[in-house]
Amino acid sequence: MSLTLDFTNLLSSAVGADHGLSEAAIDNQAGRTRRIHAELQARRDSGELGFYDLPGDTRAAAEIRAAAQRVRDHFENFVVLGIGGSALGVIATQTALGHAFHNLLPADRRSGPRLFVPDNPDPELTADLLEVLDPKTTCFNVITKSGSTSETMAHYLAVRDLLARTVGPSKVKDHLVITTDPAKGALRKIAAAEGIPSLPVPPNVGGRFSVLCAVGLFPAAVVGVDIDALLAGAGAMERRCASDDLWSNPAYLHSTAHFLFDRERRKNIAVMMPYASALRDLADWYRQLLAESLGKRLDVEGREVHCGQTPVKALGATDQHSQVQLYVEGPHDKVFTLLATERWRRETPIPPAHPEEDALSFLGGRTLGELLSAEQRATEYALTKAGRPNCRLIFPQIDAEHVGEFYMLFEIATAHGGGLYRVNAFDQPGVEEGKDATYALMGKRGFEAKRAELEAAFAKTKPRRV
Repeated sequence: MSLTLDFTNLLSSAVGADHGLSEAAIDNQAGRTRRIHAELQARRDSGELGFYDLPGDTRAAAEIRAAAQRVRDHFENFVVLGIGGSALGVIATQTALGHAFHNLLPADRRSGPRLFVPDNPDPELTADLLEVLDPKTTCFNVITKSGSTSETMAHYLAVRDLLARTVGPSKVKDHLVITTDPAKGALRKIAAAEGIPSLPVPPNVGGRFSVLCAVGLFPAAVVGVDIDALLAGAGAMERRCASDDLWSNPAYLHSTAHFLFDRERRKNIAVMMPYASALRDLADWYRQLLAESLGKRLDVEGREVHCGQTPVKALGATDQHSQVQLYVEGPHDKVFTLLATERWRRETPIPPAHPEEDALSFLGGRTLGELLSAEQRATEYALTKAGRPNCRLIFPQIDAEHVGEFYMLFEIATAHGGGLYRVNAFDQPGVEEGKDATYALMGKRGFEAKRAELEAAFAKTKPRRV
């Protein structure tokens, strides 16, 4: 069984004409979708959009499995040094498919080495992590396609120094695996010069679309995830979304609805709310994908559009006690995607006790899974009753195949969304300005003019502080 998108509560028949979409409004986008589909197919055929073809790359998968087995055979700890698209998918996959307390399990019960992903160059976080790890039993995976991501390279330099001091300069390479561009960049040169094991990031796969290549698959394989099942699920979704028929393509339907809610219903906030702790970091991965891909100042013709919904992540039932009051009674500016599961991998029974207490008696004899599923349906009902459009993405169960489906569904939806907004969904010019400013402030060669620009701007600004 595949993921199922239930879009009933996006329609005006469920939430009212003022806040929902008519079927006719969606159908009006069918011709446009066919044109966008043809454009995407042409770009794919030209080799530009490599993420579509990752599920079928069996050679890369075999190389990844072999590299992962070497790490599994020799190390107790595995640390991923990456940020953004080089970390969020790693975290999401492990959260979804690993034991919730993987690192606390004894070695004979863990599915692989302990996993750590310090995806922020916070000095205290980094110092604390390096303090508790034994470098002699730790492998570090340095992930940056460009080989120049400041946060990742700073971590790499700190780790390299630690390894040189603890295992010796000649053994540093034995504790590193580099994932980067196959032909260019600083890390590729370092890996080649020093014989550091490495894996390639396909040149035609961008960072936030890279979870199904070595960036996401290698760490997953190291900790015991079935990457073949992950790729099989992604491949099944890619085939399912190969049709240009809007009504039978879940990726196109989801992106079309969100585009229309943004443009025609002024709902510029997209909330993803998983009702399973295992799915919570999928929403974090989705947040980057949507924000960096569709949040653009200029369209492809160079016109100012300042488009894109703001993605928000929430967790059911936790955020029923934090956000749902706002969601149900606050501004009518949101559309919701709730993630639900039909079958739990493990259950926790609620034993009966205190039958005389109404606050407890109805719970006895049920399960926590029943409670959380009931809360999901109850929140869905409350949102719908309040005229808040929502849809439900249903996992038959949480496993590698369905997580692979999820990744591919939203990557295709995002590519389609770029066509709807007429923006480049595969660049991130707004991020580059901050990167360049960081390079200048840290004294990188070639950024002297940017440094002067920054110093002049800072000099003109009179600090106002309280």
